Amino acid sequence: MNMFLLGIILSIAALFALNFEVCFSTCARAEYQIEGECCPMCAPGNHVYWHCTEDTSTTCVPCPESTYTDEPNGLLKCLSCSVCDTAKGIRVRKGCTSTADVICEPQEGFYCIYRNKHICTLAVKHSKCSPGQYIKQTGTAFTDTLCANCTNGTYSNGTLSACQPHTKCDIKGLTEIEAGTTSTDAECGKSYTVGLTVGVAVGVPLMAVLVLFICWKSKRKKLYFDQRVQNAPQYEQNMT
Repeated sequence: MNMFLLGIILSIAALFALNFEVCFSTCARAEYQIEGECCPMCAPGNHVYWHCTEDTSTTCVPCPESTYTDEPNGLLKCLSCSVCDTAKGIRVRKGCTSTADVICEPQEGFYCIYRNKHICTLAVKHSKCSPGQYIKQTGTAFTDTLCANCTNGTYSNGTLSACQPHTKCDIKGLTEIEAGTTSTDAECGKSYTVGLTVGVAVGVPLMAVLVLFICWKSKRKKLYFDQRVQNAPQYEQNMT
């Protein structure tokens, strides 16, 4: 009975030892495993053409154009280079090489909203500030434009980096024609109020006097003409 138990224990121990060796028997960092064999990896910029055998090492070849590998590898094919799609608001910052993928960056006036590692894959236009707002922080390749509202007494058309104070018309000796808003400056102009008041005050009475004088003159002329018409027969009779 004891021999039977001992045999079972030894079998379990042997099986455990075998599993332990299989689980923890791995290839070195510079190797990859293929069909139970550990083969040397290819250097960056290359890929595997033939796997290693008992008698030969791994055969590596350079990556074809528009492909790359940026780490030691056991790949049969290199990775395809990414494309900087201008329709997605990005452009090429650094072209693809056999050892590095292309680096894309946002176009001018755009900022990146999605990245895959160090590569920008999607960008959108910077926001524009509205009239009544100023540009508090200019947009960058990775941040949007930050806008802020103007306070009372100042204005901006949306393109200024700071709100400007409204023009004081009285300081310039002008009259405020239209008050300023947060999006427009005050409108100033020359004052015609005093001159217009004086002109009306003097001109209207003079005009009235002139009209009355013309009427009086006209009536007098008419009266003189009527009298001559009435006296005409008597004058003719006296002549005869």
